[in-house]
Amino acid sequence: MIDNKEFEENYEINSPVFTRQMAREYTILLPTMLPIHFRFFEKALIACGYKTRLLNNHDDIIRTEGLKYVHNDTCYPALLVIGQFINALDNMSKEETHKVALLITQTGGGCRASNYIHLLRKALIKAHYEYVPVISLNAKGLDKKSGFRITYPLIKRLAAAMTYGDMLMYMRNKVISYEAHKGDSDNIVNKYVDKIGEEFLHNKGVSFRDLKKNINAIAQDFDKVEIIDTVKPRVGIVGEIYIKYSALGNNHLEDFLINEGAEISVPGLYGFLFYSCYNTIYDRKLYKISLLKTNLTRILIKYLERRENLMIKAIKKTKYTPMNSFDKTKDYSRGVLSHGTKMGEGWLLTAEMVELVETGYKNIVCAQPFGCLPNHICGKGVMKKIKSIYPDANIVAIDYDPSATKVNQENRIKLMLAMSRETLDSEVKH
Repeated sequence: MIDNKEFEENYEINSPVFTRQMAREYTILLPTMLPIHFRFFEKALIACGYKTRLLNNHDDIIRTEGLKYVHNDTCYPALLVIGQFINALDNMSKEETHKVALLITQTGGGCRASNYIHLLRKALIKAHYEYVPVISLNAKGLDKKSGFRITYPLIKRLAAAMTYGDMLMYMRNKVISYEAHKGDSDNIVNKYVDKIGEEFLHNKGVSFRDLKKNINAIAQDFDKVEIIDTVKPRVGIVGEIYIKYSALGNNHLEDFLINEGAEISVPGLYGFLFYSCYNTIYDRKLYKISLLKTNLTRILIKYLERRENLMIKAIKKTKYTPMNSFDKTKDYSRGVLSHGTKMGEGWLLTAEMVELVETGYKNIVCAQPFGCLPNHICGKGVMKKIKSIYPDANIVAIDYDPSATKVNQENRIKLMLAMSRETLDSEVKH
């Protein structure tokens, strides 16, 4: 008789593979992270022939489900993603679970998050879903046997989806705290998610010309929103990528700040992709890695820069200040943290904090999973240095994990906001 440990080891070696045949018949489940971006990603996958469904289960039971299968000292984002997958499977019929696959992103970096695939497959065994295949979306060459193919048409659609997602997220955050008629910003977001999603299905909305047309239309629609002329505390949100973006991970941090009367700024997903690309450039300088790989990365950076520039130019035609180009963002970490520090969010986390302070968002929430070593070093570890350079920076680090209470988290953020309002009042008086 095979014991449980031996079974798990054999399963890791012979776990079910997502085949080309499955690609035509199975529904791929996507976890949530960025609420706008992932709606576009869903449409991009559908347009490339994959049956796809974005999960929207946000109940507190997801944390409970995650704790059943993932140790609470393990990466909190992994616990939530796995809990969301298991919860979704539990709410399906037995027949449905035999026709689904789970797609999970994997950076392959040097932190606990690189164990996602193993942890998910182990959880599937314990939950008796060992027959459900796991798809790894990564750039490290993991999961080579998979029938899920990252093709050029898919890459183009994903790049377009990321551009639209960043644009809508940025403009929504600029407008939503000041809109005279509540719901205007979200109506614009929903309008373009539906419109562009439909374009994806008809092989449109992806070309540079289509991108330019849609990005300009988005900018103009937000520019027309009637806003209230008032001054509010400006708060930036940085941190570990999942906790920074996911309402499930950060207890609806964005909504909380907006309801507390703040204007928020959340750096876009473009920043993380640029950061990953520039790490290859810096590795060439530091470790003399492949010149071919470096040159290919430079081509990708140019590709992304053209699309980033579309957003910047479109926003410049409105009453709002556009985001910085990443070429400028990357240099904000100089003098605080080396570009050789690249575990987790690495020097990007530091650069984003400095950039936020420089652009008027002096109040910053650094959201991170409890015990996330890379982010404690590149987040908490540099706060003293940043405050020595910018004495008026008001930065608070908030840890998120299954045992952290929402009340304590929100009380600490309220204290930060109270301090920012005192500063605002004194500035108005003078």
